[in-house]
Amino acid sequence: MSRPHPLKVGVVGVGYLGRFHALIYSRLAQVELVGVCDTDPERAASVAAEASCAALDDPLGLIGRVDAVSIAVPTSAHHAVACAYLEQGIHVLLEKPLAVDACEGAEIVRIAEQQAAVLQVGHLERFNAGVMALAARIDAPRYIEAQRMGGFVERATDVDVVADLMIHDIDIILALVDAELVDVRAVGTPVLTPRVDIASARLEFSNGTVANAVASRVSDKKTRRIRVFQPQGYLSLDFIGQTLDSAVPRQREAGERPEIQRSRVMVEPVQPLDREIEAFIDCVTHQTRPLVDGRTGLRALEVALQVQASIADQQNAVLG
Repeated sequence: MSRPHPLKVGVVGVGYLGRFHALIYSRLAQVELVGVCDTDPERAASVAAEASCAALDDPLGLIGRVDAVSIAVPTSAHHAVACAYLEQGIHVLLEKPLAVDACEGAEIVRIAEQQAAVLQVGHLERFNAGVMALAARIDAPRYIEAQRMGGFVERATDVDVVADLMIHDIDIILALVDAELVDVRAVGTPVLTPRVDIASARLEFSNGTVANAVASRVSDKKTRRIRVFQPQGYLSLDFIGQTLDSAVPRQREAGERPEIQRSRVMVEPVQPLDREIEAFIDCVTHQTRPLVDGRTGLRALEVALQVQASIADQQNAVLG
């Protein structure tokens, strides 16, 4: 059922990503951006001026004033801030990862379900047009290879590269493989920070599917790619260009070996963050389940934690 009035929304945390949330909300006709919150008053005021809304320095200052919020605060604050809003029945779009650990993540999900509040986790890549086209063409994948590499950025150092970058591909892999995860093995190392900056993980599923994911935030070249091998052929997605290439066997004359036919799937590029926020507003308006709901975000977090634990075991073994 549609609401008779614009949805009142706000943004908590207007650093690099939160600022974009605020600007997108400010352009949507179906919502009213009430205000933005940030513990840095100058930053809050600057973004509020751009988005034509109120500025607050209290992260909980929007409670009682909004129907829904985007929360883009540091991961360590996700639990406290998200729970405070969800407990009041306020719908939440929470940036990934869901929380710092599975216990906090499970509590966030529990409160959202208890209050019948929409909880969407910001796994942005699910709204990449190329990912959507890829998912529509997946049938019994046998091997998946994901690479997510880029240069160092200071703003992401509150978490390691697994929670910062690899978790995107973990979430996508879990969505593509309809089977139980049975084994996780990983290696990684710090390079520029005390946390792991480059990592490789191998995920094995009960149906025999294997996925390898590599993530780095210390590379000089930006790469965002996933390749899927299945009995019917091969698919390769470039996240940045939102291009999807396929290679499938084509039968020739009787008795001849099939040849590989290569083609590019036509994908209309979209702005994933715009689509993600529009999807959140639609879920709130119509009370439907988000594409990446709390339980989906929690599963991705739990696997990311398994990867981190495997890396820690490997590091401890090296140290003796």
